[in-house]
Amino acid sequence: MIKLLIRKFIKDYENVSDKKVRESYTVFSGLLGLFCNFFLFLMKLFIGIAMNSIAVTGDAFNNLSDTCSGFVAIIGAKLSNKKPDAEHPFGHGRVEYISSLIISFLILLVGLKLFNSSIGKIKNPELIHFNLILVIILLISVIIKLWLFYYYKYIGNQINSGVLIANSKDSLNDVFSTSAVIIATVIGALITKVPVDGIMGLLVSIIIIYNGFVIAKETVGILLGSAPDKQTIRNIYNVLTDSKYIVGIHDLIVHDYGPGRVFASVHAEIPDNSDILKVHETIDSLEKRVKSELGINLVIHMDPVSVNNEKAIQLKEIVNSIVKEESSSFSIHDFRMIDDNDNIKVMFDLVVDTETSPEQEKEIICNIQSKIKEYDSRCSAEINLDNSYVEQQISSIIEETEDN
Repeated sequence: MIKLLIRKFIKDYENVSDKKVRESYTVFSGLLGLFCNFFLFLMKLFIGIAMNSIAVTGDAFNNLSDTCSGFVAIIGAKLSNKKPDAEHPFGHGRVEYISSLIISFLILLVGLKLFNSSIGKIKNPELIHFNLILVIILLISVIIKLWLFYYYKYIGNQINSGVLIANSKDSLNDVFSTSAVIIATVIGALITKVPVDGIMGLLVSIIIIYNGFVIAKETVGILLGSAPDKQTIRNIYNVLTDSKYIVGIHDLIVHDYGPGRVFASVHAEIPDNSDILKVHETIDSLEKRVKSELGINLVIHMDPVSVNNEKAIQLKEIVNSIVKEESSSFSIHDFRMIDDNDNIKVMFDLVVDTETSPEQEKEIICNIQSKIKEYDSRCSAEINLDNSYVEQQISSIIEETEDN
């Protein structure tokens, strides 16, 4: 049924990379969710009042927050698809993440309100007016929410939408919470001495609050600039190292401005004896390939490295082993050597853990410089500290590649 609705109402539905198609998916999902959830809100509100159940009434207002979520999703889809302008050259894709954050706040607000009301019901329990027909209607609402869960999940995965995936998780929680409410309603009607209704309302509120917190945490992480997932790093690494000119990469930085609006930059190590024109042509083709295959706007910076100087290669291995003595998680790149016989100067970037304090960094640099000097008294080291963006992930990918 889900696929049938998509084919019927979404034009060019298979072209999910197109911004207009993504917008159509989100708007249609938002409208359908808005209608279903508002219907469930009215139905459960009537049942909750008729049965004098705080759990059912709270569940109704949970559906009202889902109605608001559908409205926010529609607005977010429209705004996020606006063209880039002078003030927002990377587009407005992050509006979709902001929409997810607003949804999480609505969920938290409903959860806190229900929590407070449930405490009151536990302190002052009231008799539930049990009605079998109304309970059966509640069971039908569970089936509707279960269908919405699969609906949101399917479309969210199809278009990689954080908003719709968040809505799918919320719908699944509604399935569990409404089921629990039904059980509590039946038990509460049979056992009047225990405030089952208030206790169940409390449990439902905790589920709602937790769900809102999880969605908020994930969305805030994206907005603050979370690290790219390992699969994205692996895909970029595989494409770039497929070229005969690139012998390694580092300083990969990925910025997410919304689905389909990902920008990245990376330093690519190129043999210093390569034909510069051919390398430039290769880098251009690789940037286009990453855009075509991964949907990422990538800028590649070229770093020449020596691959034929045996002395430089040997010294780099020595320096790398010295660095690993400080910590196995440390790494180096951009290694260069100036050999003036009596004086040998090595220069490289040192990547340390993000938790390393400035005092520790100074001590680590002094230790490495001293050990290099001990290895060869002619050597002096110029060390530049670098941020550990995704260097550890790249190192693990290289190790996995070598093992295979």
